[in-house]
Order: sequence, then C-alpha cells, then structure tokens
Amino acid sequence: MRVEGREKVTGTARYAYEYPVAGAAYAFAVQAAAGPGRVTAVHDEEVLALPGVIAVLSHRNAPALKPVEDGELALFQSDEVAYRGQVVAAVVAETLDTAREAARLLRVDYDDRPPKVRLSPGDPGLYKPEEVNPSFPADTGQGDPDEAFGASAVRIDATYTTPAEHNNPMEPHATIAEWRDGGLTLHDSNQGASTVAATLAELFDLEPAQVRVVAPHVGGGFGSKGTPRPNVVLAAMAARVTGRPVKFAFTRQQMFATTGYRTPTIQRVRLGADADGTLTTIVHEVVEQTSTVREFAEQAATPTRMMYRAPHRRTAHRLARLDVPTPSWMRAPGETPGMFALECAMDELAFAAGVDPIELRVRNEPDTEPESGLPFSSRNLVACLRRGAELFGWDDRDPAPSVRRRGRKMYGTGVASATYPANLSPSKATAAAAPDGTFTVRIAAADIGTGARTALTAIAAEALKTDASRVTVEIGDSALPKAPLAGGSMGTASWGFAVTRACEALRADLDGGASPPVEASADTTEEVKARGDYARHAFGAQFAEVEVDVDTGEIRVPRMLGVFAAGRIVDPQRARSQFIGGMTMGLGMALMEESTMDERFGDYVNHDLAQYHVPACADVRDIDAVWIEESDPHLNPMGTKGIGEIGIVGAAAAVANALHHATGLRLRDLPLTPAAVLTNL
Repeated sequence: MRVEGREKVTGTARYAYEYPVAGAAYAFAVQAAAGPGRVTAVHDEEVLALPGVIAVLSHRNAPALKPVEDGELALFQSDEVAYRGQVVAAVVAETLDTAREAARLLRVDYDDRPPKVRLSPGDPGLYKPEEVNPSFPADTGQGDPDEAFGASAVRIDATYTTPAEHNNPMEPHATIAEWRDGGLTLHDSNQGASTVAATLAELFDLEPAQVRVVAPHVGGGFGSKGTPRPNVVLAAMAARVTGRPVKFAFTRQQMFATTGYRTPTIQRVRLGADADGTLTTIVHEVVEQTSTVREFAEQAATPTRMMYRAPHRRTAHRLARLDVPTPSWMRAPGETPGMFALECAMDELAFAAGVDPIELRVRNEPDTEPESGLPFSSRNLVACLRRGAELFGWDDRDPAPSVRRRGRKMYGTGVASATYPANLSPSKATAAAAPDGTFTVRIAAADIGTGARTALTAIAAEALKTDASRVTVEIGDSALPKAPLAGGSMGTASWGFAVTRACEALRADLDGGASPPVEASADTTEEVKARGDYARHAFGAQFAEVEVDVDTGEIRVPRMLGVFAAGRIVDPQRARSQFIGGMTMGLGMALMEESTMDERFGDYVNHDLAQYHVPACADVRDIDAVWIEESDPHLNPMGTKGIGEIGIVGAAAAVANALHHATGLRLRDLPLTPAAVLTNL
C-alpha cells in the first residue's frame, strides 16, 4: 500500500488550502471581461466600502515585481490585457464569500479590440520558434524528402488535428502565503517546491533562503503545476500588501484561462514507402498556437525523429501568436498529439500497402536513433508489439475494415506505438540513521498522486538493505535538498538516483563503524553529466477494440491493452495504476476532450467539468497494462525509466485506428464524436 495511504483515506493528509493559519484573509481573482486591449479604470471605491473587504489589488497599486521569463507571472504590472480571462485584479477580504461577492461587484473598464483566436495553417503570422519544448531544434531534416516522396510507390499525405485540452487535476491551483521575518512561506499545490521557491525569490527580489515552499500532498497536476502559475504570485502579493496570511485558490472555471492547457495542433504527415511498406520518406509538419504573453512551443514532431527508419525525412514546427491564454505542459506534451498523427498515418500506410499494421512497424524498426545516429540504451518496441498481439488476440483479426457486425453494432481493433524519453536531471538527497535502527531520507521531491513517496521508500530500503517499514521519506518542501520537478517522467529516475547514492554512502559509513546518529548526502550532478551518449527512451504498444452503434454513431471501447518497456519497474502496483491512468486519459482524448473557443469573445466556453467531458467509470470497461522485463544499464542505479506519461501516448491513435477497422471511416480530427461518425458513415 502507499505509505501515506492511511493519511489520505482518513482525511488527515493536508493539501495546500487546508493548512490552518491564524488570522488568514481570503483573496478572489477578477478576470478580464474583455480583451485584448487595456484596462482604463478600476472602480474599487464601492468595493472597498463593503464590510469585510480589506484590499483591492490591480495595476494601479500592486507592488513592482522583478521581470522573469514567464510573462504570465507579471501580475498587475501594467494595464495591458492580452486575452479575455487574464487576471486583472483581486479582492482580499475577511471571508471567502465576501471576497468572491466583492470581486463580482468590482467594475473594470476596458479599451479592447476584436480578438484573433483562430488557429489556421494559412496564418500569415506563422513563424519558426528558435526551439521547441524543452530545448529541441524546431526543424530537422535529412536527404531530399520532397523528391523521395514523389518517387515512392505508396504515399500517404494527410492532415490531422487535435483540439485544445485542459488538464483539470482534482485539486485546483491553490496557495497560502505568509510573510514572516522578511521571508515568504507558501503552502502551495505544485509539482516542484524547489522550482516554485526559486521563481518566487526572483520575482520578489529575495535571497533563495528567504522563500520556503511546502507541498507534501498534491491532488494532481498533469503538467499544469509544473512551474508556478499566477495563483502563487497573487497570494504572495496579497499577503505582502495586507500584512496578513492570505489563502487563494482558482475556481475550476477560472483554471481554464489561467493555468495552461494543451495547444491545438494542425499536423500534416507525409509517408512515402516502397511497395512492401518499407519507408523511404517521413515528413511531419506541425502548426500550433502560443500567446502574446509568453512563447510556448510544444514539441509535437519530435517523436517522429526517432520512431522509424527512413533515409529522407523532415520535421517542422510553426507557431501562431494569438490573443489566447498561454498553452503549457499537459501529460506527455509533444508525444501525445504528435504520435496521434504519426501512428494514424502509419495505419493508413499499412492499409494502402496491404501490410499488417504490426508488421509494418516491425519492418521499419531502426537499428540506431534515426536522426542522431546514437545507439538506443534499450529499445523493446518490437517485443511490446509482439506481446500485445499475443495477449489481445491480434492473429484472429480480419484485416478488412467494416466486416465485423453484431446486430446494429460494428466492431474493430487497432494498434499504435508509444514512446517517451527517459529523462534525468541532477538531484540532491540526504539519508540519516537514528539510534533506534530507523532511517530518514530527505529530498524536495513531489508526490502529485503518483505514489512517488512509496517508490522512493522502496528504493531507499533496497539501498540501505533494510525493511521499508524502517524508512521514512520526507518530500514536498523546498527546505529539503534540491530536486527537479515532477515532470517529463523524470521524477523517480532523478530523485531515486540521489536517494540511492545517499543511502549507499550512509550504508558505507555504518559498515565502516560509524554509530548513529549519522547522516550522509549525495549530489548526482557530476554523475549525470558523465553518462554515456545513448538515445534513452521508453516504448510501448497500445491496442484498442471499438464498438460503433450505426444508428447513433456512439463509439464505445470495450477493451484496451497497453504493453510497455520502461526499464525496471520498482513498484508494480503503482506502475500499473500510472499506465492505466494514462491510457484512460488517452481514451478521453480520443472520444470526448475538447476545449471550445468562442471566437467572438476569445475565451473557452465549456469551462467546467459539466461541459468539458472526461471519461467516467462507464466509459472505461476492460483496460489492462502489462510490461516487458527490461534491463538497461545506461540509465541510473535503479535501471528505471519514467512511466507517468507514456500510458497516454498512442492511446488515441489506437482508438482512431480501431474505428477505421470497424467502419472503414478514417477520421483525422479529434475528438471522434458520434456526429462525425454519422456524417461520414
């Protein structure tokens, strides 16, 4: 079981907004009711006269902040409004109800202009970013893909679209801020206390030691809490102005404009192949959006650079600066939308060439990473495909589409590959032995519901050669040894590396005769830098069966299977949960998730969970995840790869490919809706 399981099921695990703070005031955000443009007046006199209202913050009176790279954090620093829904003011009051009502009554005047919010591949303002997240080149190329494509025996030239999607973790973005003795303490819901503390110190011109961020329990993030969002700045600013601790949380509706989302994409994929399906050409060109406040370029075409062998290839990313909130990380950014396009195109190629979809992927398996030429540290994609085919009953599949019917239902099966980089960042950790035979490990890691605390306990116990019950792991506090955020599927790999080294050092001290209490520390910076040059990735194969009602167009997914090769699995129960969670999110991406932009006003209209649909229990039927036992000596001391994100990669493509097999329809625009089925069936 999870080591913090009892705390969570009994309700004693405290989340950011729940910490008791004496004399706390409450803040509520006011969002721009127009935009883009500028604020011309903030009529705060009437609101300040209301009983219980303490302060109104806006560009007129807010403390100056130091500039940082993320423009979304420059709260109240000018009268400019970049998009409708941007935070333009905040009310601080004695109670939350008072703050919310006062925020509703606060009148703000604007000088605005019509918003430009439509993403189009023909936008004259499209430009090439210097790099795409986190630091990849925007474009790559080899050979002459245009000429090779024209000469190919089998050609696929298709455009795929994915909509804007919002992360929607269960716990909203929430913060308690308190200034004491010249320093700032924050209880905050985030994916990395060290990252938040460093950013806030820079913003408020403080020494790093003057900021402490506490986040032992976090109710999900999916990337939306990977870096600080405006809630942290608003709470800290309000606390400084009022001289009191301040509690602040975005509402679910406000999160749709203020905390990030997955950019919509328009992706053109061209695949050229010989008659037997051997690829000669891969071209993947992506158009996506960013805001005028901050550039965020999602790396959607990067997985295409390393998935399949082809001598002629090109990938490209282009951005449109629109009057919209800034997109950001959402579970497996880049790989998730990018692999939807690539894996659907591979399925189209298999059908056009008359080759089984699994055999097509095996036929184009590379010996080394195609664009870099680096050897793979390990690559067991073929093993995942073969194992999945066996478990899913792939050999019984009739390759012809639209032939399996039972009554008014059509059935089909599909497959897609999955991949995610095996990332690693330097970390620090300490391990201490007490006289009573127990151990305490400390690291500023984050558990956002993934079971990181439990996995680190197991890793520490193994390194200390003791039982896990004798180990306590302390995480979620920037006062602990510095650690990277929980993102990029690098958490356990990075933190576990440092924990292992600290525990090994402690074990050596104890074996050498040291007597408790004794403590050892580790910093993996130099060891991470010294790693050999390998292409490090996790791989997987996604399988899906769909059931389509010919009368209503409704799509159901009776079965899903994921088979993964992700290094050594430290905690099987938690790993299976992560894989299935990602696959469920991929199911939502395939069938229902879509943030709809109102082009007249420039904001997302379905901004709550009543209208933004995610899978419920009735949508998730038979779903399973297994893995290939994989030994990879080129990763870290534990031999682990990240597993938090690969589960979503390829899942939507598997469903779309199964839909084609069931109906003969090739739908290239997500989500796959009943209306789209009925229109084309």
